[in-house]
Amino acid sequence: MNYSVLGAVALGFAPLIDRQRMVTATQLTLMPLRPDARLDSAEVLAAVAEVWPAAGGGQLILNVLSEPLLRELLQAAPPAHIWLEVPSFMAADPALGEALAGLKQAGNRLVLKGLPSQALTPELNASFKNALLELDEHSRGAATHSLPKLPLLLGGVRSAEDIDAAFKRNAEGVIGWPMQGAFEPQPGAGKNEIQADLQVIVELMSRVDQDEDIERLEQTLKRDPSLAFKLLRYLNSAAFGLPVEVSSFRHAIMLLGYPRLKRWLALLLTTASKDHSMRPIMFAALRRGLLMEELAKSMSDSELRDEMFICGLFSLLDHMLKQPFTKLLQSIPMPERVRQALVDESGPYQPYLELVRAIEQSSVYDYRAAAEGLMLGAEEINQCILRALSKAAQLE
Repeated sequence: MNYSVLGAVALGFAPLIDRQRMVTATQLTLMPLRPDARLDSAEVLAAVAEVWPAAGGGQLILNVLSEPLLRELLQAAPPAHIWLEVPSFMAADPALGEALAGLKQAGNRLVLKGLPSQALTPELNASFKNALLELDEHSRGAATHSLPKLPLLLGGVRSAEDIDAAFKRNAEGVIGWPMQGAFEPQPGAGKNEIQADLQVIVELMSRVDQDEDIERLEQTLKRDPSLAFKLLRYLNSAAFGLPVEVSSFRHAIMLLGYPRLKRWLALLLTTASKDHSMRPIMFAALRRGLLMEELAKSMSDSELRDEMFICGLFSLLDHMLKQPFTKLLQSIPMPERVRQALVDESGPYQPYLELVRAIEQSSVYDYRAAAEGLMLGAEEINQCILRALSKAAQLE
């Protein structure tokens, strides 16, 4: 994945979430690192095609914060499974009318971004499938009755409350990360049910941490056959890349060893919740883990790479289990360097976690600051992002 364009942009990503809290697409944001950067549209499409192929790669929403590059992309006829966000000021440009109509006819999904200064013509409006507004922008539009007459997507969500509010405004979907705000146990349920749902994994992690024999581990796993099936599915995925098919839990342990097994139990723990409202959080945790692992690829110590993976996965565990990390540490084994990052906000993994958060928020300023602190170049970081997103899709 060697494309020069990856050294000239900062990448960010966020999920598109529907009313059932399913993630139905990924928004990929491209932010030029220099205002005068010359960005090649063919390279952009080639780079994203490796992660989102036309068949089976899922839906991609491209949010391009470079007008010249976006104009090139609109003329380049990208694959139909790639959505393009078009700012309202560009949508009103007569020079683009023919290109927009042609993309709609070719099956591309165009998203009108932002409140138009004046109503679009019916012909132009018909080129767009959705309107995308920020939450506060939607409030202004509703107050002035200037909302586009298109199915609505709302962006900039930061919390579960934001998501609920967006759907009350009849949004078709929302874009963002519902991670802010205090997490509160749900009244009348949650704690015991959640613990029962995940206690086999927690017990397995404790037994592996204590180096118990395989027979004891197998006996524990047999209490929840669905977990055994899910673990084997992960291990046999293309993302894991084992040379042979894993046929049993014992076989997995023989191939992996206990240290490597810990990371896959951590993955199980962060993807096993049956709480539908946690789907976007699980989506985020998997990508955080894989991205932290990719960023650690240059480290010679495989234990550090595995711990970075676990650090990313566990960084949202407090939201998933609705308990603070200090309490979770009482029952869930966690490497000391992971504990430092998640509880003390210190240690060697904390700067990487800050970079991941900057990427999620599509903040070019924070991206640049975190990258400079780690002495990482944009091309290296962006390659890690795209590889992590590709692996996450394979695991799902």
